[in-house]
Amino acid sequence: MTATDRSIELIKAAAQAAADKLAHDIIAYDVSDVLSITDAFLLASAPSDRQVKSIVDEIEERLLKDLGAKPVRREGDRDARWVLLDYVDIVIHVQHSEERVYYALERLWKDCPEIALPADAVATRGKGEEHARERAAEGLDGAEGEPR
Repeated sequence: MTATDRSIELIKAAAQAAADKLAHDIIAYDVSDVLSITDAFLLASAPSDRQVKSIVDEIEERLLKDLGAKPVRREGDRDARWVLLDYVDIVIHVQHSEERVYYALERLWKDCPEIALPADAVATRGKGEEHARERAAEGLDGAEGEPR
């Protein structure tokens, strides 16, 4: 079994919305062969809580406006360190960069087929690492920009 056309359409729209809000390391997996509860996962990250929230809001708005899709569940809003949007057919994880490294969801799903994403989303790969190096070179600690 593979992800449905509707799931792929939702994933691609969500990936583009995340890329438009400068998310890092956007990747999607077809998990339909290993999970019965959803077809696909989208993973994205950002270096600050505020940006995580902005990405999530844009994804939600775009999927509703363009595709008429509303999440059945939204979790993690309060801290905005890891927000999950559950659309039943797809699940979107937008994580703070630190949580992305710590939980490494890619390791869990690496054996699942990757879903082809729009070029803007693919171009975000490696941006999290690049951002961390830039912050270190500037002498700033953490994503919020406090001096060390």
